[in-house]
Amino acid sequence: MKMQAIDPRAARPADIFGHLELLTRQLDTPPTERTAKLTAAPTAKKARKLVEEATEVALDAVVGNPDGLIAESVDLLYHLAVLWHDRAINPTQVRAEMARRMAVLGISEKLPKKGPAKKLLKQSKPAQAPSARYRRGAQIGPVALSKAFD
Repeated sequence: MKMQAIDPRAARPADIFGHLELLTRQLDTPPTERTAKLTAAPTAKKARKLVEEATEVALDAVVGNPDGLIAESVDLLYHLAVLWHDRAINPTQVRAEMARRMAVLGISEKLPKKGPAKKLLKQSKPAQAPSARYRRGAQIGPVALSKAFD
């Protein structure tokens, strides 16, 4: 498959969700054999790939490799989109949650564990995320994170 060169100056910050939305639509009929194989894999494999890419992003950041950090970040977003597609999550849903947090907190940051901001967020969305119910320290439910994807 011939790769088309893209002018990096054409990329704009607002485009990231557009790119992710396009990518998740492409996953319905994957354009490459590698992506088709990944989309056909079990959810656990997709989750492992996401964790692997997140680790590579973190390692490139720690060692000060900006080119690697950029490349691995793209891989991380690709694998995140694959996992969203697998779980029938649309990037617009993620965008809406970011907008909700921005409206309440003034920034789309990680949810607060305590304080007045937590109360405001709870009021704006009553249901607690399943991950918050099952995540406790280094465990997801009764499973240690190191064994979660075995």
